[in-house]
Amino acid sequence: MDGDRQGWRQCFLSGSVFAVCMAGTTLPTPLYGLYQEKFGFSELTVTVVYAVYAFGVIGVLLLVGNASDAVGRRPVLLAGLGFAAASAVCFLCATGLGWLYAGRLMSGLSAGLATGAATAYVMELAPPGGASRATFVATAANMGGLGCGPLLAGVLAQYAPWPLYLPFAVHLALVAGSAAVLLQLPETVRERRPLSTVRPQRPGLPTQVRSVFGPAAIASFVGFALFGVFTSVSPAFLAQSLNVNNHAVSGLVVALAFFASTAGQLAVGRVGVDRSLPLGCAGLFAGLALLAGALRWDLLPLVVLSALVGGGGQGLAFRGALSAVAEASPADRRAAVISTLFVVAYAGISVPVIGVGVLAGPIGLEGAGLVFIACMAVLVSTAAVYLLRRPVRART
Repeated sequence: MDGDRQGWRQCFLSGSVFAVCMAGTTLPTPLYGLYQEKFGFSELTVTVVYAVYAFGVIGVLLLVGNASDAVGRRPVLLAGLGFAAASAVCFLCATGLGWLYAGRLMSGLSAGLATGAATAYVMELAPPGGASRATFVATAANMGGLGCGPLLAGVLAQYAPWPLYLPFAVHLALVAGSAAVLLQLPETVRERRPLSTVRPQRPGLPTQVRSVFGPAAIASFVGFALFGVFTSVSPAFLAQSLNVNNHAVSGLVVALAFFASTAGQLAVGRVGVDRSLPLGCAGLFAGLALLAGALRWDLLPLVVLSALVGGGGQGLAFRGALSAVAEASPADRRAAVISTLFVVAYAGISVPVIGVGVLAGPIGLEGAGLVFIACMAVLVSTAAVYLLRRPVRART
């Protein structure tokens, strides 16, 4: 019993480290409007600054995504916290646009290192027989941390002094505390190898995976694209179209999408993996439709509903996609296939978001948002129709 208690304590502590690392990646979300006023850049620049993060994540996933299997979980997580601290320092020192690009890149490197290593670490620290509960801890830490970032920054920016500095100072303190906690936790990789043995992971799709991968990848792309739009341009839409200038409200709206995704991922256990992917596609379509209504009629309640419904759909779809793809992959190619799925998903965070920024100049933010929604609706509808005709089967 004492061993179980200690195991769960370590599991929760590692989950808290994971959450702090991920919170830093969304911390600037409600602050972009303030940076626009300070540095005088366009909506396109906002989306590019945001998307730099995704390029950092993709680079880490492809080059050293499996590093923690070789050198250990703790060294990789410490490196992730180091990049999180570097990101916070970049934002604290920001005197121009270059600092924002550097901060977002550091944030992407942090998330890329932490995601795989922390998920495995949380699972390995849990007591025997606790896999299901440990999955809950890892999911809640990941998506919950992403949701807490904009909420924390929004509240501090609205109700405390130094709105462009205090959120990052607080996060820097949290990162330091997380590093101290991590150094007290045990290493779970028993046979460690030098970093020189780590090789880049080549994305690949074996023949038997391709029929499953197509709809899974489309759903993942659309879900992450929806998150990308929420976290990059929704504060600007709230301010310009709805006259919502409260940073705490902007942060809360974004946070709701991530919290709803956590709930959607956890609901897969009840819904079943076989049904979670098509239901997730339906949720994404409904979230896109609600967002279109919010843009068309300038209604805050529809923005909130879009965050909740779309976020829940993203959680269902992505966990279903991940399970289905992993199940269909041969064991010796599974890591490469999953890496490919993550690359597609993070491409969804970057490419469509930059497209919205490009269109925002000539046709306005609302028009650009409607074009984005139409394109994503076509994609997710195509995936849903395919899944209805050829259901995906998965056992895990």
